[in-house]
Amino acid sequence: MNFRLLSKRTMTAGAVACALLAGVAAHAADELVVGIFGGSFTDDSKTCHIGAFEKKTGAKVVLKPGSSSQFAAAIRATGGKSDFDVVYVDNSLATQLKNEKLLETIDRSKLTNAKDVSPRAFDKDNQFIVFMVGGTVIVYDTKQVKTPPTSWEDLYKPEFAGKLAIGDISGTSGVQFLEALNKMKGGTLENMDAGFAAIKPLAKDSVTLYTQADQIVSLFERGEISIAVWYPDRAGSAIDKGLPLAVAYPKEGAVGILPALVIPKGAKNPALALKYIDEVLSRDGQACFADRKYAGPVNTQVKLSDKAAKIVPNGASFDAMWFPDPDAVMKGLPEWTKRWQREVAR
Repeated sequence: MNFRLLSKRTMTAGAVACALLAGVAAHAADELVVGIFGGSFTDDSKTCHIGAFEKKTGAKVVLKPGSSSQFAAAIRATGGKSDFDVVYVDNSLATQLKNEKLLETIDRSKLTNAKDVSPRAFDKDNQFIVFMVGGTVIVYDTKQVKTPPTSWEDLYKPEFAGKLAIGDISGTSGVQFLEALNKMKGGTLENMDAGFAAIKPLAKDSVTLYTQADQIVSLFERGEISIAVWYPDRAGSAIDKGLPLAVAYPKEGAVGILPALVIPKGAKNPALALKYIDEVLSRDGQACFADRKYAGPVNTQVKLSDKAAKIVPNGASFDAMWFPDPDAVMKGLPEWTKRWQREVAR
């Protein structure tokens, strides 16, 4: 998908935040500490962005893998004196961190690639930048599933009981699948009753409520699951490694994901952080990430390869996507999480 079309993971967050902070050592001026999503995301970031950045700047990137909620907790724990220079985080949490005044302003004039990036990728207050478009979709094993799913409703089919995996609410896919079911059943972000009623039987039939995206890979490898609510970018990486998977965009619309880059308040190397962000936004970096990570580019100069176009949201699959209001999501999420622990979690 080209972003110019756009008119937006079992430890507690606090415990993981402490672990993350303890692992971030004091770093020199030529080191950039980056909080990044783990697994194949990190691998492809090294190939597409980090290698080029280190070569151009002579700086060393220190990577600290984690999830959006873990990073948000770590940023809050430092109270404006962050040990991270750049952090990858979902835009809903980026919005919340902005509202809490925990982010530095990003100076667009110092980004050489800003002119090629869709203006809609930039937060209106320049507190974060969306660097890709992803989604929460259905992924299935083509050897086990002969009739491709076309709807969220298909996950209720008896043949998928005990062969399904859905995400825990601590991760993006868990939240978004709950939202999708709620919307499909007539609910709103202000009233999630329909969503909780709809997700309970699926959670019961699920092999796991996964907390890290790459947990799904081994489940598919061992044939323990035949279908999952997952991400197209992770599925694409697994397909490249030989897994017989396919991505299905439900007719009701997949839920769009807009991961963003932020510079936390008090970052040690903000100037170097801007150069890192600039590299992620570059045409070559975006084209590489679209092809390897199946990430919808925000750089408008990128043309999707045929391979990527089959997996990345674009055309009709993008047009049908739903991007929940991030402010409404962050307002409701604390109560949704408590309710999930009472009604859904095992």
